[in-house]
Amino acid sequence: MAQYFFERDKHYVITSGNKVEIVDEFTGRILPGRTWKQGLHQAIEAKEDLPITDPTETLASMSFQRFFRMFPSIAGVSGTARESSAELWRVYRLAVVTIPTHRPVVRIVEPARVFATREEKYEAVIDEIERSHRLGKPVLVGSRTVGASEELSERLTRKGLPHSVLNAVRHAEEATIIEKAGEKGRITIATNMAGRGTDIRLKNEVLSLGRLHVISVEFNLSPRIDRQLIGRAGRQGEPGSARNFLSAEDELFVRFLHPRQRKRLRFLLETRAPGVGSMALSACRRAQRTAEKLGEKQRESVLRMDTWIEEHLAFTRRSAR
Repeated sequence: MAQYFFERDKHYVITSGNKVEIVDEFTGRILPGRTWKQGLHQAIEAKEDLPITDPTETLASMSFQRFFRMFPSIAGVSGTARESSAELWRVYRLAVVTIPTHRPVVRIVEPARVFATREEKYEAVIDEIERSHRLGKPVLVGSRTVGASEELSERLTRKGLPHSVLNAVRHAEEATIIEKAGEKGRITIATNMAGRGTDIRLKNEVLSLGRLHVISVEFNLSPRIDRQLIGRAGRQGEPGSARNFLSAEDELFVRFLHPRQRKRLRFLLETRAPGVGSMALSACRRAQRTAEKLGEKQRESVLRMDTWIEEHLAFTRRSAR
């Protein structure tokens, strides 16, 4: 597992203190103090030739679902709760109510661009960044992993384009980076942490030039995360635009699309067959639905196990009395 399934700068990072820190895939942030169980964390430390730490001992555990259901009343606010409304009702009996935005949304989502290979996609991403930068537009580039953000940074450096990087490794200056992300010609590369919960406010000089342009270099396993990234632009009625890029070599296709289908998709993209872009986007959405169903089943399994343990422990306590 440590050797082949857990990848550096994707599932974990090595911090300055030579520590293996787990990265939350959905937020892009480090999970401080969290370690993998059953010797997996120590195996990864051995793989990275780091000092082996003592394994932690779990005295008790509880799922998030059970924890939240212990409160007499619960509620929440999220910009992307609509996609999970069925699960929120099934687990917590919470209905999702859509609240209109404070100001009309004028964000423009431009047509996605699809490529056969990852290299072609990255070249197109760099070209779009460079074109927007020349126009003076601030650009926010979102990537799924730390490794992808670092690779984009290297490519921009070779092009001589100044930029800032925000990821789980370079998170100390997050507030400063986000504060400046709306300035004229600013290029910011970020993982999913990208200033979550904050507004990237445009400077007055930028409003006359156009808008903040958000570029997504890869679809996430959940469309909720895609919407969160695109939602960085066009907040509070300000102008904004966004574009998605994907390739047949993206992880979403590799993991959730049959090899024969992926091979055919790549061939159609290479030959530029009519309608292949729409076909690729449809395949992407199907892969995301498959990934979401898998995640939902895993959460349901955890909840069932947690409930089973609670019922049997309660029975044991009654017997003891």
